Amino acid sequence: MTSHISDLADFGWNAFFSSQLEAGDLTQQHPVRVKAVHRGGLDIMAPGVDRLIAPFRAADNEESQATVGDWLLVDQSTGRGRRLLRRRSLFKRRAAGTGRQLQLIAANVDTLFVVSSCNQDFNSARLERYLALAREAEVTPVIVLTKADMTDCAEDYARTATKLLPGLLVETIDARDPDTVACLAPWCGRGQTVALVGSSGVGKSTLVNTMAGTATAATRGARSDDDKGRHTTTARSLHRLPAGGWLADTPGMRELGLTDAQAGIKDVFADIVALAEHCRFADCAHETEPGCALQAALADGRLEPARVKRWRKLIAEDARNTETLAERRARHRAFGKKVKGIMREKRRLVD
Repeated sequence: MTSHISDLADFGWNAFFSSQLEAGDLTQQHPVRVKAVHRGGLDIMAPGVDRLIAPFRAADNEESQATVGDWLLVDQSTGRGRRLLRRRSLFKRRAAGTGRQLQLIAANVDTLFVVSSCNQDFNSARLERYLALAREAEVTPVIVLTKADMTDCAEDYARTATKLLPGLLVETIDARDPDTVACLAPWCGRGQTVALVGSSGVGKSTLVNTMAGTATAATRGARSDDDKGRHTTTARSLHRLPAGGWLADTPGMRELGLTDAQAGIKDVFADIVALAEHCRFADCAHETEPGCALQAALADGRLEPARVKRWRKLIAEDARNTETLAERRARHRAFGKKVKGIMREKRRLVD
């Protein structure tokens, strides 16, 4: 069994997961990793294991369902999932639209490749969303700028990206060229797991194919009029990399709704947060209050208005998405009662 556990290191197993095993756990069940998620089940993998099993949910809550990158203990006789091991990291978001459903993106990721491109798709606000997501999950973010071969100012894009977060790693590549993609190798060694996120059309699928050394993901070109892409990836899955690592490919997401990401936002906008601590009033709204440190920094040019606006937007969005359905309903009821009270008072005054 010790040899079996050692072999699991090829799939990303380490001491963090071994420490969760209890006496007798491996007598009738064995650890497997979720390779892909489908509507009808989970593709799982381990030494000598590569098959589809039924979906697994550990408890009646949104985060208890198994997702790409998770580790499960599977019953050796029935092949059904028995226990979901605790995660080292988890990427999640509120599903697009007006619903409140939580969507799990990938688990147990070591590095997040945030993919953008050296063209009209480059967007600082979108990159900051992904950076906040990575920092909240305590995963190392690396900005990967594709299509560097199609512009003479790739370094300008790289410099802009570098300024988004102190110490941020930024790589410029041609996603079709293995030689330039080789700069990503340090994060793709044996047992390491990287996730790939970015909007459609930036070359994510092309990058997956180049990194994997095979046509793993379907590709389609960007629209010529605005460089926007067409969605090609339709399911989240892990791909084995030649150097021994694993790459989690995810569907293109133009709108990444943050949820429970307060710490990540604070990290990405640490300069603004630090200044806000020097405001005269603890509950300063940073608008017209006297002694507002942010307004002073805006006035003397230490802060860019656009950056502060993006910070405000992400804070408001995160608060809205993090709010539970019960809390939202309670807030709406309270607001409704307030409106009714005002209307009653108006009618009383008229009468």
